[in-house]
Amino acid sequence: MNSTVTKRSVVIAGRKTSISLEDEFWNGLKAIAHRHHRTLSAVVGEIDQKRRGNLSSAIRVFVFGHLCAQAPDNPADGVGAKMVSSPSFDRREPQSL
Repeated sequence: MNSTVTKRSVVIAGRKTSISLEDEFWNGLKAIAHRHHRTLSAVVGEIDQKRRGNLSSAIRVFVFGHLCAQAPDNPADGVGAKMVSSPSFDRREPQSL
């Protein structure tokens, strides 16, 4: 599998920052933002506030956590919602930047 890493600029708390992610993670992040009626910048800003390490890695973990939370529990293979807790996600109105 060949995945392209794309660098994009995102505004977080009024500051522009560049983030490099594989296209699959960008697509997942956009889908999560859309599903929760949030802007991409608002979602990334929340991840940024709660992260402990690298922002790109924190975004990957966030997207993966949402994916696992949607998977049905299957004790035979150990994959599902119980493996990764779903990140808290408050619905907030987009802030003007």
